[in-house]
Amino acid sequence: MSASQKPLESMATIRHDWQLAEVEALLALPFNDLIYQAQTVHRVYFDPNEVQVSSLLSIKTGSCSEDCGYCPQSARYDSDLNPEALMPVDAVLKAAQQAKEQGASRFCMGAAWRSPKDRDIERVVEMVQGVKALGMETCVTLGMLSDKQTQALKDGGLDYYNHNLDTSEDYYSEIITTRTYQDRLDTLERVRDAGINVCCGGIVGMGESETDRAKLLLQLANMPKHPESVPINMLVQVEGTPLHGTEALDPIVFVRTIAVARILMPQSRVRLSAGRKAMSDEMQALCFLAGANSIFYGEKLLTTDNPMTNHDQQLFERLGVKMGGSSYA
Repeated sequence: MSASQKPLESMATIRHDWQLAEVEALLALPFNDLIYQAQTVHRVYFDPNEVQVSSLLSIKTGSCSEDCGYCPQSARYDSDLNPEALMPVDAVLKAAQQAKEQGASRFCMGAAWRSPKDRDIERVVEMVQGVKALGMETCVTLGMLSDKQTQALKDGGLDYYNHNLDTSEDYYSEIITTRTYQDRLDTLERVRDAGINVCCGGIVGMGESETDRAKLLLQLANMPKHPESVPINMLVQVEGTPLHGTEALDPIVFVRTIAVARILMPQSRVRLSAGRKAMSDEMQALCFLAGANSIFYGEKLLTTDNPMTNHDQQLFERLGVKMGGSSYA
């Protein structure tokens, strides 16, 4: 039976027992069959013409001790990035208010830490509480957390914690050596156990193989509970970082990755994240067709450029897409 002939119910079943061969088979489907299956699954759980919009602010920039090969915020690389200390709370809330006025429903705050200090968490909790008071969902990405810090964020009302796996466990050591894959899994388990929603995905286009992409998706899909948000990032190559000069990923391969993420995790928001500035309108439209239903909105994505807000609005108008929706069905 071809992908286009499978019963609707079987396509949209929530599973946590995927096998690598199944994921690789999905990635290898004829493109039209893959898109059909992804769009069919998507329509079971979501409005196909609605995209959830998040805005991301770097609240502490640079001087990070990690050696992530893609990241200009590492203190180890000469990327011409100007480090900035943790922002004042009022400046963060001003940015959140502006994001809300531009249509964002979630405000995400990122800090370049390996792991924060307890006093840093106190400031971040103030930011979380202030953003929630504006009527927005909150998300932070701060690195590795202790049990105490995780509980403080939960008590402060945090909605989502972002902690990406980046790539497959097999390829991970080619990208990062200062933190293990298990460290990342431990942080995710800590966040989940505390009752905070999980935002977790990865980066493609870092020189990984198709099997690595399949294994990343498999790891996410076989978590006891799927991440509520799954950001799929396209590598943004920054001069001065080790991954600068990596061969660019075929855009169709990226779209396939989005489609398979949608099929494996039917209820998750699949988010177009880093790399959107380099994507044509047509490529983004294909990603939405493949099941992406969330984006980061605004001029900057931490330290790299993002499409201008008004351009996104114009694209949504052309596609008949509206902004809104809760982050989890």
